[in-house]
Amino acid sequence: MEANIESKFKAAVSVDNVVFGFDNNDLKVLLIYRGAEPYKDCWALPGDLISLDQDLEQSAENVLQNLTGLDNIYMDQIHTFGRVDRHPFGRVFTVAYFALIKIQDYMVKPSSWAEEAAWFPINEVPELPFDHMEILEYAKDLLKNKIRHQPIGFELLPKYFTLTEIQSLYEAILETQFDTRNFRKKLLSMNLIVDTGRQQKEVAHRPAKLYKYITKRYAQLQQIGFSFDL
Repeated sequence: MEANIESKFKAAVSVDNVVFGFDNNDLKVLLIYRGAEPYKDCWALPGDLISLDQDLEQSAENVLQNLTGLDNIYMDQIHTFGRVDRHPFGRVFTVAYFALIKIQDYMVKPSSWAEEAAWFPINEVPELPFDHMEILEYAKDLLKNKIRHQPIGFELLPKYFTLTEIQSLYEAILETQFDTRNFRKKLLSMNLIVDTGRQQKEVAHRPAKLYKYITKRYAQLQQIGFSFDL
């Protein structure tokens, strides 16, 4: 068995990052414009082969930083994709990571072989190389499931937000429409957000109330069996 061990290591591992953000009522995903082969001059998810001296999580963080300039972003490992023909250069497995960020809190700066980095509305994503569309669809489905049963949607909103903004977020992610009155009644009944006493400024319409999500409150409610469900 030892004599054949070299033949068992003719594969590589990469990481691909699906970074979602929310802006102007649109759910968006971060893509890079590839300046290297394969698939040069194509938009793709930020990804690359892992470094031999780094573990997967560190590699995912470094790849994202090297290609987009984004740093200190919490990411979850979501799935491994290993279709035999997924990479034109050979056998490459990829481990996908998933992140949610507030777009306005980060400055995207493409570097290395990423010629550009830009946010694309989720319904306007161009054709993607490798199996990146499959990875993106997997991440979208995961986001839809998570956002219904965990208050992760607040990770995409500014610190202070209106009820209209949070409803728009949920409608964009779940690709549906809610009855405004019922949505607000259910959300407010959970006691996870509070009226800050502030209002919007410099808006053409009547200023709306601004709310804030209470992180500690959700942790407390979990201890007594609370179930988030929108």
